[in-house]
Amino acid sequence: MEKITSFTVNHLNLEPGVYVSRKDAVGPETVTTFDLRMTAPNKEPVMNTAEVHTLEHLGATFLRNHADFGARVLYFGPMGCRTGFYLLLRGDYEPVDILPLLRELFRFVADFTGEVPGAAARDCGNYLDMNLPMAKWEARRYLERALNAPRPSQLRYPD
Repeated sequence: MEKITSFTVNHLNLEPGVYVSRKDAVGPETVTTFDLRMTAPNKEPVMNTAEVHTLEHLGATFLRNHADFGARVLYFGPMGCRTGFYLLLRGDYEPVDILPLLRELFRFVADFTGEVPGAAARDCGNYLDMNLPMAKWEARRYLERALNAPRPSQLRYPD
């Protein structure tokens, strides 16, 4: 079997950033998959499931309700390795195209107060596994390390 695209990325040199994982043609449309890498793989601890779960609830809710991008959001969810998230958008995009959206998203999470959307037994299959304070901490950390002033190396996969 051939390796899938995400397993061909050199994770030894990958740093927190925003990367194009792949672009797929779906009929006449392009779907861009972004790798929102929040931690340095194999160098830093991964995020715990509670904060990942909280980030996913807040992120998906924010993105799907976004005035400009909501209709283009196909998916937002965690990577199995718990080092970041995938964001799939309808359209042909580069990381610089979505930096304002990502800054808005992660500021929203960092400043969020109140009940996490969908964090109820009726709405979620594991609603007790949430950690809002840590999700906010991870969001602030990602903003500072990768989104506010990214270096070119944080917007292009390493060789």
